[in-house]
Amino acid sequence: GYTKGITNRSKWAIGIYLITTIAMLAVLWQSTGTEIFPKVNSGQLQVRLRMPDGTRIENTERKTKQFLEVVNEVVGKENVEITSAFVGIQPPSYPVNTIFLWTGGPHEAVVKIKLQQTGKPLDEIKENIRKKVAEIIPEMRLSFEPADLVDQVMSQGANTSVEIAVQGKNLSESRKYAQEIKDRIQAVSFMRDVQFGIPLNYPSIDLQYDRVRAGQLGLTIEDISRSVTASTSSSRFTQPNYWLDAGSGNAYQVQVEFPQYMVDQPDDVEKVPLKSENGKTVYVGDVSKWEPSTMIGEYDRLNQQRFITITGNLHNKDLGSAIKMLKDEVNAMGEPPEGMSVKFRGLAEPLSQTFDELSTGLLLAVAVIFLLLAANFQSFRLSFAVLSTIPAVVAGSFLLIWISGNTLNIQSFMGSIMAIGVAVANAILFVTIAEHYRKEQKQNPHLEGIKDRLRPILMTSIAMIAGMLPMALGLGEGGEQTAPLGIAVIGGLLFSVFATVFILPSVYWQGSGRRLYKSPSLDPDDEQSTYFEQQ
Repeated sequence: GYTKGITNRSKWAIGIYLITTIAMLAVLWQSTGTEIFPKVNSGQLQVRLRMPDGTRIENTERKTKQFLEVVNEVVGKENVEITSAFVGIQPPSYPVNTIFLWTGGPHEAVVKIKLQQTGKPLDEIKENIRKKVAEIIPEMRLSFEPADLVDQVMSQGANTSVEIAVQGKNLSESRKYAQEIKDRIQAVSFMRDVQFGIPLNYPSIDLQYDRVRAGQLGLTIEDISRSVTASTSSSRFTQPNYWLDAGSGNAYQVQVEFPQYMVDQPDDVEKVPLKSENGKTVYVGDVSKWEPSTMIGEYDRLNQQRFITITGNLHNKDLGSAIKMLKDEVNAMGEPPEGMSVKFRGLAEPLSQTFDELSTGLLLAVAVIFLLLAANFQSFRLSFAVLSTIPAVVAGSFLLIWISGNTLNIQSFMGSIMAIGVAVANAILFVTIAEHYRKEQKQNPHLEGIKDRLRPILMTSIAMIAGMLPMALGLGEGGEQTAPLGIAVIGGLLFSVFATVFILPSVYWQGSGRRLYKSPSLDPDDEQSTYFEQQ
């Protein structure tokens, strides 16, 4: 039956094989999730805490300590190895640019947590922390960020899995449209920690000066502004003053500021003195009125144009499928207003770039192998026969990745390429011996070849599969990182054995095996060459 199938029904077998493998590849490519790197339970957490905009740093610190108590309650205090937190930002007088810090204001804190081996997935721990914080500290917003070194490097500076930037000429219009996008994606079941990446409602005081009244009292807007600045922060930011110590020759900066207890309420600004004349003091409240307001606490720019970022994390969803679904949600809203653009940033860009380069590299590798084989065998038919096992290898790798619940990522692509290399080596082994038997004018060189090389092919494949089993099982610390590589190799080799034993002989027979052997030599002195010239 095997002999008749390989020889007499080879055309049907080849057709069914190609249709089946290509269909499998198409289905698996669409249904298998995609990531840049596999998710790893590193036992580390990094979370950004955001209190309401404008929260004082001492209140943020108190809530941060309360958050750490929540973490101890969720995972167990004995399972927390170490924690560290950075709360708020330094005052403006501190000589460090805030661009080098991890926080955007006194209302933010960044907490890092190292856990013992709890046996629970990190996603489950994160979800439990979210629920507990929502009960105990409802005003706090969480945003989990890359914690281990690999995630931080591969995220290329992105703090969350999803970042959507809304950019336009009018910031208020961009904010309205960004709010619509935020409300829409927040309703998606797998989205978590959806929020704006910058403080948009920072509390402020809107002072409206009466210029006529100020002029009547001999004051200018500049005079009023300097007094208000000195009372709310310090005079060093408006008019630096230096006092020279004649004795030592050292200059000291002298600045004026109000004690914080004198301006701890918004209406205290009305009591700031501006001018004293003839025993009468003019206060800010005499030449102005104020009302509470809000303002944007941070401006982000791209090509000198302001934009608003919507950030979010994923729960039980691969990055590729999530980005695709979120893009569909945004596209369903229609075209953005004129002069406005919506761009997916964060991990979406490196994911797309990585898979484009991997796919292109894989195709180029196959093309180069084809040309090298053609140069070696001096036959395109034989080259095609060798490469005929590749669809089965890739389909087998993708199928086992899908069955095991893993995603397509850099590791699984590397495993597929390794499996292709072994399968091509086995195919070359068969084609070489089959050509030898065809040269000897054997009646069925494809059957003789597979009979002669079946044991080496099986031994090579089985040895490779056995070597990859520990890796595929993810044994040891960090094993989840390399498990997809081993799984892809095993799946590809299992299918490659089938293709090499049952399909490759048929392809060889149809392409070259049933034809008379002709030496590929171009040497006119070679007796076996078709260009041989007798002297």
